[in-house]
Amino acid sequence: MRPPALNVGAKVALAVAVAAVCVAGAIGVLVHRITADEQLATARSGLDQELRSAAEELAVGRRSGAEIDPRGLPGPVARAVRDDVRVTYLQDGGEHPVLWAATRVSGGKVLALSRSYAPEERSLASLDRTLLATGAAATVLVSLMGLVLGVRMGRRATAAARTAERIADGDLDARARPDGRDEIARLAASVNAMADALGARLEAERLVTADIAHELRTPVAGMSTAVGLLPPGRASELVAGSVYKLRGLVEDVLEVARMDSEVAAVETEQREVSAMARRAVAGLDGVEVRVAADAIVDTDPRRVERVLANLAANALWHGAPPVEVEVDGPIVRVRDHGPGFPSDLLTVLHTSGPQRFRTGSRTGGTGLGLTIATGQARLLGARLTFRNHPDGGAETELRLPTE
Repeated sequence: MRPPALNVGAKVALAVAVAAVCVAGAIGVLVHRITADEQLATARSGLDQELRSAAEELAVGRRSGAEIDPRGLPGPVARAVRDDVRVTYLQDGGEHPVLWAATRVSGGKVLALSRSYAPEERSLASLDRTLLATGAAATVLVSLMGLVLGVRMGRRATAAARTAERIADGDLDARARPDGRDEIARLAASVNAMADALGARLEAERLVTADIAHELRTPVAGMSTAVGLLPPGRASELVAGSVYKLRGLVEDVLEVARMDSEVAAVETEQREVSAMARRAVAGLDGVEVRVAADAIVDTDPRRVERVLANLAANALWHGAPPVEVEVDGPIVRVRDHGPGFPSDLLTVLHTSGPQRFRTGSRTGGTGLGLTIATGQARLLGARLTFRNHPDGGAETELRLPTE
């Protein structure tokens, strides 16, 4: 199982904390090293001065604290003084370190001084504890500051991402707040610019589509009239069928344009769901209506019937008969017995909804049927759900509001 991914705020806080630990550790090691070297140099210098004083007192016959050829003289010191030099040496004795100073005097003997180096070690240990406490406190403080900064950055980035998601879901009025002048503010401004550009392009597309559809209504109406004047025959039937399909397509495009412009009005009244279902599929062969439970809802019956008619026609066109329309209270399910929704189309339906002029069926189509059905359901406050039935076939569920 993969661990959960860290968000931007947590990553910033973690990076600041790691940096604070590294800096505090480096400073602590540096101060420890410098202090230790200075302590040792001072101790060496002091003991060497005492050794010189002791040698002078020995030369005039006075007694001093120094010893001649002491038993515990370390081997490195004994070897070093052979060259007639003064030597200072720190003998590591664990908890009892000893600092030595020695020199050769007349007669080939060695004059040596020693003292405990434990006080310096205790002082250095105390400094280390102080550095550790100070470094820990500084690390906690800097980490908290990094956490605050990271949380703020994370919230701003999350707000920009949520705004982009709302825009992707169709809320073109959503806007981010580009606070500051950093990269996140630039991201928020870019999201807003994207929303403006997308809204302008969609509005231009809607206007062009609506204009084309309006311009086509007159010639299509003329063609419908002219078809009625043709003599009966196979050619007349083909022309009439094509004109009928063209007229339906033009009306669908106009309906989409009206929904996009949000000028469509909803006129509600109380109606039985079963009555609306039967009226919707009255002119479709191969569609069966079954009523498991009926209900009376306050809705726009024209739009409900348009949704159900589109769903049933889509099931007949892209699926296979028989098409079953089941009424279960305020819920209406439309199921066919075809191969079902293609997996890629079902993914699109679940994520971004139906897309006009796109269909996953091999039989062709414009994709406007599901688009209009979804738009009408949205106007009614209803919900459409698309899925494949466990026993085969595509199934669409319309859930009408009950309040």
